[in-house]
Amino acid sequence: MKNSTPSFYNLAWRWHFYAGLFVIPFLIMLSLTGIIYLFKPQLDQLMYADLLQVEASGQSLTADEMLGRVQAVYPQGSVSQYLPPVDAEHSAQFVVGVGERTRNVFVDPYSGAILGTQDAHDNLQALARAVHADLLIGTPGDRLIELAAGWAVVLVVSGLYLWWPRGTSKMGVLWPRLSARGRLFWRDLHAVTGFWGALLLLFMLLTGMTWTGFWGKQFAGAWNHFPAAMWDEVPTSDRQAGELNQSHKQTVPWALENTPMPESDPHAAHNGGAMPASTANPTVSVQRVVDIASERGVHPGYSITFPTTPTGVYTIAVFADDPRNDATLHIDQYSGAVLADVRWRDYGLAARTVESGVMLHMGKLYGLPHQLFIFFVCLMILLSSISGLVMWWKRRPSGSLGVPPLRHDLPRWKVGVAIMIVLGALFPLVGASLLLIWLVDFFVLSRLGSRRTA
Repeated sequence: MKNSTPSFYNLAWRWHFYAGLFVIPFLIMLSLTGIIYLFKPQLDQLMYADLLQVEASGQSLTADEMLGRVQAVYPQGSVSQYLPPVDAEHSAQFVVGVGERTRNVFVDPYSGAILGTQDAHDNLQALARAVHADLLIGTPGDRLIELAAGWAVVLVVSGLYLWWPRGTSKMGVLWPRLSARGRLFWRDLHAVTGFWGALLLLFMLLTGMTWTGFWGKQFAGAWNHFPAAMWDEVPTSDRQAGELNQSHKQTVPWALENTPMPESDPHAAHNGGAMPASTANPTVSVQRVVDIASERGVHPGYSITFPTTPTGVYTIAVFADDPRNDATLHIDQYSGAVLADVRWRDYGLAARTVESGVMLHMGKLYGLPHQLFIFFVCLMILLSSISGLVMWWKRRPSGSLGVPPLRHDLPRWKVGVAIMIVLGALFPLVGASLLLIWLVDFFVLSRLGSRRTA
């Protein structure tokens, strides 16, 4: 029995350490792609000014007139979304499916001229967001990032406990020993950035995880609810509003992702006539939907997603920098009736907390100072990750890529392991991976080791 306890905690140390090696590449990737997306306004202006900016000159065309110009250029294309100009000096934008590709088409709202196009998926910002969300591989990538983020939470909390200063000296914890060299220098760099950045990193991880496909969806299901009566008087489909969101682009706010999509009544504007064969020419014009958004005071920067089925709806949505300006409206495509109109005032505590947290995470609430602060947080995460890799390289067993020896005293590490187990229960993917690693270690690796010594 005396040997079993140290053996177990050495085993847990291996798990802790290898989890760190697994997490670090993801933290580096998330930091770099996050920095790119953080400065989207500045980068877009630098890279696409000719597509985004126009000279205000008189009366602008209606949304339907601009739609006609786009359809004339792409007669075989399928227009799925319209983004009105945010002000008098910006272009309008249509999202058009052309074959297997999707293009963002920019239109001068005064002349109707096509200013140019952009691949909706293959551009810097879309790629950065998609890699940040799911590594460009869909659900498996989302789960991998969620697993890495969950393990990062475990490592930060347990690591903070293990590194918490217990002596009188604060050198190497609150500030680095700048005169140090070699491994001690990198250890101080890792410990100090980790110490000061722990709460910031936890905030970034937890606010980011609310958007993940497993933990985030379960969190939303448990805490984010709207009164069912909001949809009682309109027909609803089996689709959810979250289907309008994609890894490269956000359309509806997080708060609305798990809400049902209403349905249009195909008889509403046809006096009980037969259902139209298609929705290519719905009764309600796109300009009428724009007018509804104006009448209802929807904040500029919204998009209008077109219906794709005979019972589909127009969706007006703005995922605002200030979540108090969020809006999601569903419009009957035949009658123009507003089937749902959800704003900040309708959000519960969980939805308000998450939406505000996400905007803080993305550096959007307080302008350039906020962007620069989040940029500094990303740099701290990069520094902590890289210094952690250097520390491992310097401490690894000679001539191998193995685990450095456990150097923490056992009572402290016992609590560290307890923290890992508790957080594994709170983050199911982490708990499942912890159990899987234990099974592999117990049934495979330990037996291979015993065979070698036999």
